[in-house]
Amino acid sequence: MSRTPRFLLVLLYSLATLTLAFTVQASEPAKPEVYKGDAARGQPIAATVCAACHGPDGNSPLAANPKLAGQHAAYLFKQMQNFKVNAEGKSERINAIMNGMIAAFTEEQMKDFAAYFAAQKQAGGEVKNRATLELGKKLYRAGDASKGLPACAGCHGPAGAGLPAQYPRIAGQFTEYTEAQLKAFRVGERANDPNRMMRMIAVKMTDAEISAVADYIAGLH
Repeated sequence: MSRTPRFLLVLLYSLATLTLAFTVQASEPAKPEVYKGDAARGQPIAATVCAACHGPDGNSPLAANPKLAGQHAAYLFKQMQNFKVNAEGKSERINAIMNGMIAAFTEEQMKDFAAYFAAQKQAGGEVKNRATLELGKKLYRAGDASKGLPACAGCHGPAGAGLPAQYPRIAGQFTEYTEAQLKAFRVGERANDPNRMMRMIAVKMTDAEISAVADYIAGLH
């Protein structure tokens, strides 16, 4: 009685295993590719429609409007989504100008805008009030344990670079804009922060502390 050589059995087993693997792989549905945005496609509209308030390269000429240059694309996209009014006429983030401006754009276009602004270089800011520099520095780096106020650096990083898709870059942002946002979080006018994180922090801060830390943040690079 003839027997199949061992090497041939191993070869046949290997081929059978590979065939099974390819069959299983082929039967699995293909995962849709996530569109991350195209900066080149976003540039023509972002540099014209958005330019009046945020500057053609995302460096706003007005302190009341945030600098978008160098901001994380995922964060920018989230904010645009939050400004979008839903079928019930509501939005997670309320701003009369932005609610109207973003209404006409698709998610794909918003991702293109986000990719464009994220690719730009931010014009750095500077500290304006040297008298409050040490207070702002202390709050940013260490917080205030006596009232349960965490350090800003814990989420936004020691240099204010933030973490993509979680915490925004805040370094170099206008003092006036950061101050206005912290006060908006404090009174609940802005409420699109995950898990009420910023609202719980801002409510523990005085006007003087908010001004000091906002000014310190403006000077970070």
